[in-house]
Amino acid sequence: MNLKKNILVAPLNWGIGHATRCIPIINKLTENNYNVIIASSGRSLQLLINEFPKNDFIKITDYNVKYFSFIPLSFSILLQIPKILLKIKKEKGELDKIIDDFSIDGIISDSRFGLYSNKRKSIFITHQLEIQSNVFKNLIQKINYSYINKFSQCWILDNQKNPLAGALSNPKKKAKNFRYIGPQSRFEKKTAKIKYDILAIVSGPEPQRTIFEKILIKELREIDKKSLLVQGKPEMNKKKIDGNLEIISHLSSKELNNVILESRLIICRSGYSTIMDLYKLEKNAILVPTPGQTEQEYLAKYLSKNDNYKAQKQNSFCIQKALRQYKDFKQIKNYEARFNWDNLFKIFEK
Repeated sequence: MNLKKNILVAPLNWGIGHATRCIPIINKLTENNYNVIIASSGRSLQLLINEFPKNDFIKITDYNVKYFSFIPLSFSILLQIPKILLKIKKEKGELDKIIDDFSIDGIISDSRFGLYSNKRKSIFITHQLEIQSNVFKNLIQKINYSYINKFSQCWILDNQKNPLAGALSNPKKKAKNFRYIGPQSRFEKKTAKIKYDILAIVSGPEPQRTIFEKILIKELREIDKKSLLVQGKPEMNKKKIDGNLEIISHLSSKELNNVILESRLIICRSGYSTIMDLYKLEKNAILVPTPGQTEQEYLAKYLSKNDNYKAQKQNSFCIQKALRQYKDFKQIKNYEARFNWDNLFKIFEK
């Protein structure tokens, strides 16, 4: 009898998108008879505990990147690069102990640069090979690849032809040992009756998450539409009714899957994990990028060109404009390719 192999899955705690897009990968690993051990921090860790209560969990180093409303996000990150590099070094040290303590046979790291190993096959998951930055772009790109190329393989969450993430996932120069594994979503497409006129999903790092939430609540209170706002706080369990507006702290994957399908108009960030979910469910949306987050700003602009999505800036967001934009949407068609996960996971059998 062959013993189950232990695979460590470790998403970055940067918003909750890295954690949510690991959910289908964790499910596929389990279906293929692997034992999944999950490592993360903050809200990402809490979300995955909620989704997989029977799995083993490890709390590891949080990059703990700080954001300030008065400094552009890209500059804020640049100022913190020395701290981030120290965190990467620290999590690399943590990995060696985790491998021994939990008998790890393979590693899947979603954007955690320090979780590579010469002892075990290690996979780096990303959709962003080409870093969007207003300054020092070439230097940042060089640092990005210097870490990614230390992993056994790089799995790219997109299609190589007609990429959903545009130039982010399909630059001229690729990382070593790359494989496109298609957009990944925890959700399932199915028929549903419309229940809400508007669904607003709040996500992303603080303080911009809270700023966006306050803007949405103010705007949604002023219209006579049945609306639901999901705060993206998996550590809480609260619900509030304010006239036609319902506010809930968090929804499970199944619950969020349902309410997206049950909503006419969706307002959300343009984070790539959210984009993959919308694509899977063939749902249009108004995209509001996190201010200063160049990747989200690029995606909102890139995706709004084809009328499947529309974009607004956070500081000038207007619900009435969103309702007008909704009328110009074109139907999304999800050309999902069937993927052989068994072949992909063979790397852990070598």
